[in-house]
Amino acid sequence: MLGLHADTGYLLYRLGLRSGQLFNTSLQESGLRLRHYALLRFLAGSEGALQRELSARLGYDPSAIVGLVDDLERLGLAERRPAPGDRRSRVVVLAEAGREFLKSTEAAGERVTDDLLAPLAPAERDTLHALLRRVAEAGLG
Repeated sequence: MLGLHADTGYLLYRLGLRSGQLFNTSLQESGLRLRHYALLRFLAGSEGALQRELSARLGYDPSAIVGLVDDLERLGLAERRPAPGDRRSRVVVLAEAGREFLKSTEAAGERVTDDLLAPLAPAERDTLHALLRRVAEAGLG
Protein backbone atom coordinates (compact mmCIF):
# COMPACT_ATOMS: atom_id res chain seq x y z
CA MET A 1 0.00 0.00 0.00
CA LEU A 2 2.94 2.34 0.41
CA GLY A 3 3.02 2.91 -3.34
CA LEU A 4 -0.61 4.02 -3.40
CA HIS A 5 -0.12 6.23 -0.36
CA ALA A 6 2.52 8.13 -2.29
CA ASP A 7 -0.23 9.28 -4.70
CA THR A 8 -2.03 12.38 -3.37
CA GLY A 9 -5.01 11.89 -5.67
CA TYR A 10 -5.52 8.36 -4.43
CA LEU A 11 -5.28 9.48 -0.79
CA LEU A 12 -7.88 12.19 -1.38
CA TYR A 13 -10.14 9.63 -3.06
CA ARG A 14 -9.80 7.10 -0.21
CA LEU A 15 -10.26 9.72 2.50
CA GLY A 16 -13.31 11.05 0.66
CA LEU A 17 -14.78 7.56 0.57
CA ARG A 18 -14.07 7.03 4.27
CA SER A 19 -15.52 10.40 5.17
CA GLY A 20 -18.67 9.59 3.18
CA GLN A 21 -19.01 6.21 4.88
CA LEU A 22 -18.64 7.71 8.33
CA PHE A 23 -21.07 10.51 7.57
CA ASN A 24 -23.64 8.20 6.00
CA THR A 25 -23.47 6.03 9.11
CA SER A 26 -24.13 9.08 11.29
CA LEU A 27 -27.16 9.96 9.13
CA GLN A 28 -28.51 6.40 9.02
CA GLU A 29 -31.30 6.92 11.55
CA SER A 30 -32.72 9.84 9.58
CA GLY A 31 -32.92 7.80 6.38
CA LEU A 32 -30.89 10.45 4.57
CA ARG A 33 -27.47 10.20 2.98
CA LEU A 34 -24.56 12.57 2.49
CA ARG A 35 -25.97 13.78 -0.84
CA HIS A 36 -29.18 14.92 0.90
CA TYR A 37 -27.12 16.63 3.60
CA ALA A 38 -24.96 18.43 1.02
CA LEU A 39 -28.07 19.73 -0.74
CA LEU A 40 -29.54 20.93 2.56
CA ARG A 41 -26.26 22.65 3.49
CA PHE A 42 -26.16 24.39 0.11
CA LEU A 43 -29.76 25.57 0.52
CA ALA A 44 -29.00 26.84 4.04
CA GLY A 45 -26.47 29.24 2.54
CA SER A 46 -28.73 30.51 -0.24
CA GLU A 47 -32.14 32.00 -0.86
CA GLY A 48 -32.99 28.88 -2.86
CA ALA A 49 -32.01 27.62 -6.27
CA LEU A 50 -33.40 26.11 -9.43
CA GLN A 51 -32.79 22.37 -9.72
CA ARG A 52 -30.43 22.89 -12.65
CA GLU A 53 -28.41 25.32 -10.51
CA LEU A 54 -28.24 22.73 -7.73
CA SER A 55 -26.99 20.17 -10.22
CA ALA A 56 -24.24 22.48 -11.46
CA ARG A 57 -23.17 23.74 -8.02
CA LEU A 58 -23.14 20.33 -6.30
CA GLY A 59 -21.81 18.37 -9.27
CA TYR A 60 -24.71 15.91 -9.24
CA ASP A 61 -26.50 14.58 -12.30
CA PRO A 62 -29.75 16.51 -12.93
CA SER A 63 -31.83 13.34 -12.58
CA ALA A 64 -30.22 12.69 -9.17
CA ILE A 65 -31.17 16.20 -8.02
CA VAL A 66 -34.82 15.54 -8.84
CA GLY A 67 -34.82 12.43 -6.64
CA LEU A 68 -32.95 14.13 -3.82
CA VAL A 69 -35.32 17.10 -3.82
CA ASP A 70 -38.31 14.73 -3.96
CA ASP A 71 -36.96 12.93 -0.87
CA LEU A 72 -36.35 16.17 1.03
CA GLU A 73 -39.72 17.58 0.06
CA ARG A 74 -41.50 14.38 1.13
CA LEU A 75 -39.82 14.71 4.55
CA GLY A 76 -40.70 18.40 4.82
CA LEU A 77 -37.05 19.47 4.85
CA ALA A 78 -37.16 21.44 1.59
CA GLU A 79 -39.85 22.71 -0.73
CA ARG A 80 -40.32 23.81 -4.30
CA ARG A 81 -41.78 27.29 -4.78
CA PRO A 82 -42.65 29.22 -7.92
CA ALA A 83 -39.62 31.13 -9.21
CA PRO A 84 -40.00 34.89 -9.10
CA GLY A 85 -40.71 36.15 -12.58
CA ASP A 86 -41.24 32.66 -14.10
CA ARG A 87 -44.16 30.68 -12.77
CA ARG A 88 -43.17 27.67 -14.89
CA SER A 89 -39.91 27.25 -12.96
CA ARG A 90 -39.58 26.13 -9.36
CA VAL A 91 -37.01 27.26 -6.82
CA VAL A 92 -35.95 24.77 -4.16
CA VAL A 93 -35.74 26.35 -0.70
CA LEU A 94 -34.84 25.06 2.73
CA ALA A 95 -37.87 24.53 4.96
CA GLU A 96 -37.73 25.33 8.67
CA ALA A 97 -37.63 21.58 9.41
CA GLY A 98 -34.56 21.36 7.17
CA ARG A 99 -32.87 24.10 9.16
CA GLU A 100 -33.66 22.22 12.38
CA PHE A 101 -32.36 18.97 10.88
CA LEU A 102 -29.05 20.64 10.04
CA LYS A 103 -28.74 21.92 13.60
CA SER A 104 -29.45 18.45 14.96
CA THR A 105 -26.74 16.85 12.80
CA GLU A 106 -24.04 19.41 13.54
CA ALA A 107 -22.52 17.44 16.43
CA ALA A 108 -22.53 14.21 14.41
CA GLY A 109 -20.68 15.97 11.59
CA GLU A 110 -18.08 17.24 14.02
CA ARG A 111 -17.62 13.71 15.41
CA VAL A 112 -17.07 12.35 11.90
CA THR A 113 -14.44 15.01 11.22
CA ASP A 114 -12.81 14.37 14.58
CA ASP A 115 -12.66 10.62 13.90
CA LEU A 116 -11.26 11.10 10.43
CA LEU A 117 -8.68 13.69 11.43
CA ALA A 118 -7.74 12.21 14.81
CA PRO A 119 -4.04 11.84 13.85
CA LEU A 120 -3.73 15.61 13.27
CA ALA A 121 -3.17 18.37 15.80
CA PRO A 122 -5.70 21.23 15.78
CA ALA A 123 -3.32 23.56 13.90
CA GLU A 124 -2.70 20.84 11.30
CA ARG A 125 -6.47 20.40 10.85
CA ASP A 126 -6.85 24.14 10.27
CA THR A 127 -4.03 24.07 7.71
CA LEU A 128 -5.49 21.04 5.94
CA HIS A 129 -8.91 22.68 5.79
CA ALA A 130 -7.49 25.91 4.40
CA LEU A 131 -5.51 24.07 1.74
CA LEU A 132 -8.43 21.84 0.72
CA ARG A 133 -10.71 24.87 0.55
CA ARG A 134 -8.25 26.70 -1.70
CA VAL A 135 -7.99 23.70 -4.04
CA ALA A 136 -11.77 23.22 -4.05
CA GLU A 137 -12.51 26.89 -4.77
CA ALA A 138 -10.03 26.91 -7.65
CA GLY A 139 -11.04 23.57 -9.10
CA LEU A 140 -14.74 23.25 -8.29
CA GLY A 141 -15.91 26.82 -8.60
